[in-house]
Amino acid sequence: MTDHVHDLASVHDATERLLLAVGALDNATVTQTSRLPGWTRGHVLAHIARNADALVNVLEGRAMYVSSAAREADIERDASRPLDVQLADLREAAARFQRVGAAPADWSRTLELRGGVTDRAARVPFRRWVEVELHHVDLGIGYELEDLPEDFTEREIRFLRARFDGHQDVPTTRLTTSDGRSWTTGGGAPGDPVEVEGPAADLLGWLSGRRDGSGLTVKVGTLPALPPL
Repeated sequence: MTDHVHDLASVHDATERLLLAVGALDNATVTQTSRLPGWTRGHVLAHIARNADALVNVLEGRAMYVSSAAREADIERDASRPLDVQLADLREAAARFQRVGAAPADWSRTLELRGGVTDRAARVPFRRWVEVELHHVDLGIGYELEDLPEDFTEREIRFLRARFDGHQDVPTTRLTTSDGRSWTTGGGAPGDPVEVEGPAADLLGWLSGRRDGSGLTVKVGTLPALPPL
């Protein structure tokens, strides 16, 4: 069962790690290319801050974003700001999210996110945790998938497994970590089942589109080309 209180605490801890790491950068480093195509590190930081506000909107019953165009414009507007402004904005946006998350609420209610996706309110803190952890990795400043908390990595693998479950472009694929944990995903595409094994970080990287799967061992079949999330 989802524990939103635990996840809110985990979001706080992940945000503190991010702020500490970003605080060691300088203005020039923030303008450099991130690991996300077409985005500088400033774009990534702006996105993390605006995502906090967007999830506050969701928790308070408003639309996550006014529109896709407005979302992109806000990120573009904020991407080139100096490091101290980025840090202050990120810290304040994170605090707003924590305040709303700490308020009494019906955490069993269903909320609408971006693109018509719905989820229970109790899962929103985990979604925020995902944004902070994975985009910290995307900054390319020394925080890697291997550095993610183990419980986070396993939950995100399970979350992404569910995203691809039954997908028409993904054959039945069994995922096994080096220490023996396993999940099955796909199943909507024809073909024999595929068996993939490797470190949890590499499985997460492949499922999230952050690694090409070269760190995995395909025991049976051919590694599927996963569609974009």
